[in-house]
Amino acid sequence: MQCSRAESAWPSVSLSDLCEKTSTTNPSSRPDEFFKYVDVSSVSNESFKIVGANRLQGRDAPSRARQLVQFDDVIFATVRPALRRVAMIPQELHGEVCSTGFCVLRANKQRLNPNYLYCYLLSEEVRQKVEALQTGATYPAINDGDLFRLAIPLPSLTEQSAIAHVLQTVQKAKDTRQHELDLERERKSALMEHLFTHGTQSEATKASEIGEIPDGWSLKPLSDVADIAYGVQAAVAHLTDPSGGIPILTNVNIKNEGDLNLDTLRYFPLPKKMRSRAILAHGDVLFNWRSGSQNHVGKTAIFEEEGEFTFSSFILRFRPTGALFNRFLFYFLQAIKSRGYFTQNRQQSSVNSVFNASVAATIPIPLPAMGEQEEIASCLFTCDRKIHALEAEIRCVEELFNAMLQQLMGGELSVTPLVREGYA
Repeated sequence: MQCSRAESAWPSVSLSDLCEKTSTTNPSSRPDEFFKYVDVSSVSNESFKIVGANRLQGRDAPSRARQLVQFDDVIFATVRPALRRVAMIPQELHGEVCSTGFCVLRANKQRLNPNYLYCYLLSEEVRQKVEALQTGATYPAINDGDLFRLAIPLPSLTEQSAIAHVLQTVQKAKDTRQHELDLERERKSALMEHLFTHGTQSEATKASEIGEIPDGWSLKPLSDVADIAYGVQAAVAHLTDPSGGIPILTNVNIKNEGDLNLDTLRYFPLPKKMRSRAILAHGDVLFNWRSGSQNHVGKTAIFEEEGEFTFSSFILRFRPTGALFNRFLFYFLQAIKSRGYFTQNRQQSSVNSVFNASVAATIPIPLPAMGEQEEIASCLFTCDRKIHALEAEIRCVEELFNAMLQQLMGGELSVTPLVREGYA
């Protein structure tokens, strides 16, 4: 595929010269009428689509519900604009209402393709310009005028259409993978619930304090089948220099999906006298027991990294004994978290919601035979491998989209060879 700059420089034209006027409304003046309302939280900054619109009566209309939208309008959130809440209005929301937290851009279709406009607003160039224009430290925002003054490169309508088609083809590939990922997560959730209720041996079930379990399974408190330890008090664990100590994992390093995020590691000068209890072993199960403003109690991960790591006091370390398979414990904790177990059984303090070591010690752990534990863990691990593979594919497609967006909008990549090779 040959890449080249545009044959002639595209003019840059301000959006105010390319967009039509829009209208406002006041749904509360029609208190009995229903309408669909798109607020800022209705737009995903991952899929760049409207993922939910509330059906309201006029009497319940928020004060911000004032902007009429039409099919093919592009809405751009002017509150916290760096979050890139950008979307196009689909046919089913034609004539409905959106928040004044959006700037509504209605392309003059004689000069500007709405899909091209939508893609341009997702570009890195726009992100940088918007970040430079936003004001307010705690509630950053821009105004509509800032956005309308932005200049957009303006090729012919034919090229605009081709560029938009190419980029949206890549977007559709991402949407397909995202749909597959959502289905696989649902499959894992259903499989996990089934396996921890019925096992793998087609046994009859019995009632227990954690719900139905197979007849042949026993229950023991976690403290009977695993060693439980707090991490180190890490008030000085804000060192970013590796020479200052060893990596320390905190609750922010445990992702909701059960993986470890090592992108923002801190380091801790671990004294020798603490090493025997504070160094993680391969296969340890890490459990976030403390939560502030968000309910992350019960986030769990398995430590499988190379080298020496320690862990902070916000984490409990569970080290299974011979009767318990670590990955079985890991998935069981995921299963009961999804049932709300940690929310229902946690202790409360004035600052945090907690599930400390004394409470964690009483978690009832089911104990099938070791072979069945390994079989259950293997089934769920297979799901996780597929989930991770789909996540990696989505990241690759996102990188492709961003690279092509920058090159196509800058005229560095011609749409002609892309059409020839089947991208459009």
